[in-house]
Amino acid sequence: MDQDPEQITLGGVGVTRVKEFYGSVEMTPGQFFPGSPGGSWEEHRGWLAPDFWNPETDECRSAIQTWLLRSEGRTILVDTGVGNHKDRPYAPVWSRRDTAYLDNLAAAGVRPEDVDIVVNTHLHIDHVGWNTRLDGRDWVPTFPNATYLMTRRDFEFWDPANGNGSVLGRGNQNVFEDSVAPVHRAGLAHLWEGSYRIDANLRLEPAPGHTPGSSVLALESGGDRALFVGDLVHTALQIVEPETNSCFCEDPAESRSTRHRLLGRAAEDNALVFPAHLAGRGAVEVERDGSKFAIKQWAAFSRMS
Repeated sequence: MDQDPEQITLGGVGVTRVKEFYGSVEMTPGQFFPGSPGGSWEEHRGWLAPDFWNPETDECRSAIQTWLLRSEGRTILVDTGVGNHKDRPYAPVWSRRDTAYLDNLAAAGVRPEDVDIVVNTHLHIDHVGWNTRLDGRDWVPTFPNATYLMTRRDFEFWDPANGNGSVLGRGNQNVFEDSVAPVHRAGLAHLWEGSYRIDANLRLEPAPGHTPGSSVLALESGGDRALFVGDLVHTALQIVEPETNSCFCEDPAESRSTRHRLLGRAAEDNALVFPAHLAGRGAVEVERDGSKFAIKQWAAFSRMS
């Protein structure tokens, strides 16, 4: 596995980290992860702070980022963050933002028209935002030449026309309308079911629990393996305390089951785990620790600041 501070190479796949945001999400650990064991944040303070938790303010810290993959000559984005200028009345921390995300993508050598595939691991507010951009008064696809891969199950769950309730309440309001529906109307969305093979290196698989249609992107290339797990792991504490869910999991029992399964697979296969929001060095190798897991080694990315 070759590496430099900005990119690592896994087999024949280049993986680059593209930042949108890093900082406080204005929630305490008790609010964000209400089922975390008592004292667990303080117990692991030595490595949770400051990357994942600010003990002085008792606020969780998180990254909003895209994993940029280059595989078999194609450019692939895994999750597209929050986006700019989006009206999020029930999630003010993500409302009407103005970030340099597209500049950061350009610094990685990618223009919007260069993107071949967009993977939305699920359709939450902070995973689909840059699917679209504001053009005058209209939301248009940011990546006009891309195929946007979404699970049909999540697409149907979040479509307001279907009237499904959510643990988010109205927290995902406007997201389908401004970040999902426009790419579907443009004919760029592919709604997959079961599993989906992108190429010889990359395969999408169901990973339900956090949302009904949450997915994982599995990478196998050469002797290297990786799992891009979206929000099944939202903070590093969930590796050592895998029973811990975020408050945003639609099916808590299924989320725990899927997390155990994926972390177990990563430990057995020596696969690098890429959560969507992990700050610090962004990705991690894990190993079994009884019924739980432990951090074996952080990835070689530079620490996010």
